[in-house]
Amino acid sequence: MIKNDLFLKALKGETVERPPVWMMRQAGRYLPEFMELKKKYDFFTRCQTPELASEITVQPIRRYGMDAAILFSDILVIPQAMDIEVQMKPNFGPYLPNPIRSQKDLDHVVVPDVHDSLGYVMDAIEMTKEKLNDEIPLIGFAGSPWTILCYCVEGQGSKSFDKARGFCFTQPKAAHELLQKITDTTIAYLKAKVKAGVNAVQVFDSWGGMLSPVDYQEFSWKYIQQIVDALKDEAPVIVFGKGCWFALKEMANSGASAVGVDWTCSAQNARYLTGGNITLQGNFDPARLLSPPEKIKEMVTQMIRDFGKDKYIVNLGHGILPNIPIENAQAFIEAVKEYKG
Repeated sequence: MIKNDLFLKALKGETVERPPVWMMRQAGRYLPEFMELKKKYDFFTRCQTPELASEITVQPIRRYGMDAAILFSDILVIPQAMDIEVQMKPNFGPYLPNPIRSQKDLDHVVVPDVHDSLGYVMDAIEMTKEKLNDEIPLIGFAGSPWTILCYCVEGQGSKSFDKARGFCFTQPKAAHELLQKITDTTIAYLKAKVKAGVNAVQVFDSWGGMLSPVDYQEFSWKYIQQIVDALKDEAPVIVFGKGCWFALKEMANSGASAVGVDWTCSAQNARYLTGGNITLQGNFDPARLLSPPEKIKEMVTQMIRDFGKDKYIVNLGHGILPNIPIENAQAFIEAVKEYKG
């Protein structure tokens, strides 16, 4: 049994004394102890070495005592496993030298045996579970198929992913084939993670907001729904789409246990659009962690009041920024722990 099960209770919609709190990208570059490891090991070495991934996962827990840990990894381990080369270039970000732009490119893409190609993730989960010693739950995650496609086709990060959208609209058959391959791999991957010991999974649709509501249904949502359908009886699923307020209703009715909200959607609107019954997660503006600690505490307290303490998980509206002072992150966590309804 998990000793601090606030996060799991919130996912079930149970009444809690205070909402649970964790932060997207909490195991990351704002932590000095993370930067020490970053100096010694390159990005994918950190992901692929279970000792390092598990250490990085628990670093923020040691420092701040969040109510959940999230396994240190990356959404792009999936295309790597599918025989698509992915590099992480310093000061540039992800770079895929052979992007998928045609049916011919697509023919080289495999649906792997995740135990072979991603076994290191399962080893990292087992090591992390040992370190956490059942104190708090562990979250596993994956990118949405659409978000993964964006990188596979564009070949790098982008502000608008025009090539990825163009690929979907000019070669829809190939796009759907790629999306299905990513979906099949992701389902097998998340199921293996649950078997290895994660207590919940989150699907990140970071680039869902790039699509119109109609195209979102065709090129993103229907694949996320497949993932939710396949996982929901094995572990609670959280669905988070950045800029996807228009899909909150579908997300709420999908069978997911919780829906993530970004900072551009108010608590009131999020509750209204999701029908008021599902657990919501979010939605503090990550840049707001640059405000003074006392201001952060005031805003977090108000955010909890706006969402309500039950059926709510306190988080950011996207990942924490690398330049956030550690005392500001602490103020964010403390504000939740000190919350009196």
